[in-house]
Amino acid sequence: MQNKNVQFVDLQLTPYQEAWDLQEQLMAHTAAVKLGNRNQAEDALKPTDNYLLFCEHPHVYTLGKSGDAAHLLMQESFLHTIGATFYKTNRGGDITYHGPGQLVGYPIFDLENFFTDIHLYLRMLEEAIMRTCADYGLNAGRIEGLTGVWINPEAADSRKICAFGVKASRWISMHGFAFNVQPDLSYFSHIVPCGIATKGVTSLSQELGREISLEEVKPKVLAHLQDLFQFHPQDVSRETLPKA
Repeated sequence: MQNKNVQFVDLQLTPYQEAWDLQEQLMAHTAAVKLGNRNQAEDALKPTDNYLLFCEHPHVYTLGKSGDAAHLLMQESFLHTIGATFYKTNRGGDITYHGPGQLVGYPIFDLENFFTDIHLYLRMLEEAIMRTCADYGLNAGRIEGLTGVWINPEAADSRKICAFGVKASRWISMHGFAFNVQPDLSYFSHIVPCGIATKGVTSLSQELGREISLEEVKPKVLAHLQDLFQFHPQDVSRETLPKA
């Protein structure tokens, strides 16, 4: 019994910890439904829900569970001087930056509603961003052995435009992607982005030489995700989301 509906919430500007707590809450709710379905007859099974959160964060650096803290190139005590915070997270990947002007997407999907393949799941997320870049005439793709979506991936000066870091438990996903639309790229100078010292970062606005708003980009990314995962988005308010 696959549920292809996705409850979509645009959280706008939301502190990182608050968004992380909400993801954990939704994951716990879905896990509880799955646990309750064990040993139930087919006609007694309850469908599991899927959620997609879009947001921006105030300036924050986050470190994945396999990341190197040395990739934060300043003392944590000095973060306040640039108005930033720092979190060690339970997602995959190394260190990255989130901030205003960056579209962050958090799918909390029960992948059993779609497919049980984490690698395919990541490729689908990447593909949605690549298609969005293509909408603007940009050549975006993957680089073998490196995570993320890159502009001109075959070139020596390839640069990352979107970072990814996910977690999955019981086939329920959380965390997601960070798409640089129009962030202050100077904040990346305080880290080794995703642990890759030899490559730079960029944004949609920088590549196009004009300011691109998140409000313009959000429906494009959502439409590509919808097409790739073949889900049915349902706009809901945060207040209607279930508690753990």
